[in-house]
Amino acid sequence: MKKKILFICGSINQTTIMHQIANNYKDYDCYFTPYYADGLIKKIADKGFLDFTILAGKFYKDCYGYLNDNNLKIDYRGEKNKYDLVFTGSDLIIPHNIRNSKIILVQEGMTDPENLMYYLVKIFHLPRYLASTSTTGLSNRYDKFCVASEGYKELFIKKGIDADKIAVTGIPNYDNCAGYMKNKFPHKRFVLVATSDARETYKYENRMAFIKEAARIANGKKIIFKLHPNENFERAEEEIKSVLPQALVYHEGNIHEMIANCDVLITKYSTVVYTGLALGKKVYSYFNLEELKKQMPLQNNGTSGRAIAAIGRMLLEGATIEHTYKRFNSKRFNNKNKLKLLFGRDYEHAQ
Repeated sequence: MKKKILFICGSINQTTIMHQIANNYKDYDCYFTPYYADGLIKKIADKGFLDFTILAGKFYKDCYGYLNDNNLKIDYRGEKNKYDLVFTGSDLIIPHNIRNSKIILVQEGMTDPENLMYYLVKIFHLPRYLASTSTTGLSNRYDKFCVASEGYKELFIKKGIDADKIAVTGIPNYDNCAGYMKNKFPHKRFVLVATSDARETYKYENRMAFIKEAARIANGKKIIFKLHPNENFERAEEEIKSVLPQALVYHEGNIHEMIANCDVLITKYSTVVYTGLALGKKVYSYFNLEELKKQMPLQNNGTSGRAIAAIGRMLLEGATIEHTYKRFNSKRFNNKNKLKLLFGRDYEHAQ
């Protein structure tokens, strides 16, 4: 019988990442599910109190819609099968029914800054989800953690994550930013503002101050706002128009293509800042730009999904690293130094 792999999705970004990894497993039985929890968190989500998270609401509906539209096999909550391997884009919650499977955690994007809640969670061993993505990787309930870059590997090690569990693979959706340059987005040479869903996820944001700062930076230049998919569109557009009545506001569309066509990108804490940096755009972010450049995801011509899948295959089959990459025929990892970068101590043990 074919070995079974479960891909736990979430946001559209997480879901498309999982789909790209799964495309490398034609010889395995792959199933997908929206992100899920058990116990008390499930009960709270079922009552609608967590509709602002990837456990429910719009995120859940969009994920389910994507899986159906792409004819992917769905096993809701992973209840139908026993899985040999599980991929997940978040370890803030590790459901009990996957804890006996091999697990690969895949970084989905930028992590939240380490605020007071992050330290309270670490000191008092509170539930990790209280500090959002700043605690990504801290569960230690996975076999491998695939990360975007050497810079992020350093960050996660500083947080206390076992270096031997980390593999620098790059991450799908952010590993071939040059590919976004060829697009049909009609506007060019503008200032692009990527908003966030901070308020919808009960975080503080002075949106009016942010809009006014964007107007100051634009200084009369054409300005376009791309709203976060989880935002209250009506409220957000009303606020923007009160300051910049001439601004164009997009609720939907490929933001990476918009970035490819802009001159300036303004964000707060959004992973799309890496697309701007990779394409050489003038970027404004609430994060330190030098740190962002250090952490920028590998640009490997879109081969991150293949690299991540190779690690899964190694866990499933016990194959050597050389055999795994010979099978995948990856030109990027064709020498010992690059293999060591990807697999760390596992590579040394294989020699």
